Amino acid sequence: MDDQDDFGGISAKKFKIGDIVCWSTWNSKLEQWEEHLGVLIDIRNELKSNRLVLISTVMPLKNDQTPIELFTFSLKLVSSSSKEQKS
Repeated sequence: MDDQDDFGGISAKKFKIGDIVCWSTWNSKLEQWEEHLGVLIDIRNELKSNRLVLISTVMPLKNDQTPIELFTFSLKLVSSSSKEQKS
């Protein structure tokens, strides 16, 4: 395998488990993009078409409480989880 980054590896460096992320999906009835929010619960490599791709598992914050899988590069960071506590 090449020494190149996994597909989505550069964008995955800014995420941590517990971060709040957003992504968009096309609503064909309304003919517009809809933005969704969720909590990042896992990031892993999967082999897709003979290339390692970073896949994220996200728990949506709306009514549907079923985790979904998305390409990591399609996510945007909304709020970073931080272990630091400010006094």
